[in-house]
Amino acid sequence: MTEPQRPRLVEAPDPFDPAALRLDQAFTETAGVKKLLRRVPVRRPHPHDFCRVHPDKAYRMATALIDFRDERDAVYLIAPNVARDMPGEFTMSMLYTTITRQGVVVLWPVRLPLPDGRHNEWHRSAAEAAELAMKRWIRVKANQALGAYEMFEAAGTIPEPEWPEQSLMAGARRHPVAAARERPARPERRHVPPGG
Repeated sequence: MTEPQRPRLVEAPDPFDPAALRLDQAFTETAGVKKLLRRVPVRRPHPHDFCRVHPDKAYRMATALIDFRDERDAVYLIAPNVARDMPGEFTMSMLYTTITRQGVVVLWPVRLPLPDGRHNEWHRSAAEAAELAMKRWIRVKANQALGAYEMFEAAGTIPEPEWPEQSLMAGARRHPVAAARERPARPERRHVPPGG
C-alpha cells in the first residue's frame, strides 16, 4: 500500500531580506508618479553631461540676455523694448532647450553673430554643437588651446530623450531669467570696508 503524498512545505520568504524589499527601477512609472518641471537652469551643459537639444523650433528662441557673472545664476531675459534702451549691456543669444541623460532640462544660451556678422569660434562651435545635439547625444567641453568647444558623441546606443510635457517657461519662472521686468538693470553696489 502506498502512502498518501504529503503536501510539500514551502519556506516563507525572509521578511528582513533586503533583496525582497528592493523596488524595481521602473516602480515610479507603474506607480502613477509624474515628474513636475519646477526648475529650469539657464547655463551651458556641464562638460561631463551628455545632452540633447529639442529639435522643434518652438523650443528655442532668439532673445536679449544680461549675464551678471559676479552673481550666481544671474541670467536675465530682457524684453526687446527694454533692450533698446540698454545698448552694449546685453548679448543676443539663442536659448536652446536641452535635456541631459538624467532628465534634467536646461536652457542653453548660445550667442548669436553680431549685427555685422562677426562670430567668434567659441560662439560658432557652441551653435554647431547645439545643432548636432538635435540628432545625437553629445558632450560639449571647452578647449582653451583650440579656442573653441569640442564635441564628443556617445559611442553606444542611447534611447531618445523623454521631453517634459509642460511649458518650459513655467519652470523657468522660478529662475531669474524671467525676472527681467522686475530687475532689468544691474543692482546698485554698496562699498563694504575691509573687515566690515
